[in-house]
Amino acid sequence: MRRESSGPRGGHRGVPHTADLRVEAWGETREECLAQAVRGVCESFLDLTGAAAARSRDVVLRAERDEDLLVALLEEVVYRLDTEGEVPVGVELTPVAGGLRAELRMTDAGSLPVTGAAPKAVTLHELYFGRGPQGWTCSVTLDV
Repeated sequence: MRRESSGPRGGHRGVPHTADLRVEAWGETREECLAQAVRGVCESFLDLTGAAAARSRDVVLRAERDEDLLVALLEEVVYRLDTEGEVPVGVELTPVAGGLRAELRMTDAGSLPVTGAAPKAVTLHELYFGRGPQGWTCSVTLDV
């Protein structure tokens, strides 16, 4: 199943992948691309239309490579879903020394319509994150 969402600065889409979830995202900045990846993962299994944040979670993610930041951010999303039953409906990312500060604006996953299988883990299979002439792009696969 292919779902796509684009805005003025970035977008994301789900890409068909056997028994897994594959998300591609893009943005003018590294942080926008990462935020779009989070949105793409969450929209792959929940309808976020009209969802409002109930609380905010601040997390500092440390990694030497951008690919590792992508994995760490999405692992945080999966962790919050598994342990708290919540998902981000908004993401604000700020660079810090050695990583990113993520403000995740969360809502209860159970309050949203389910549209697919929830992700269970981030894989390193065909992981990509890079900058090109059109901005930043990433691709990631998650187990569902």
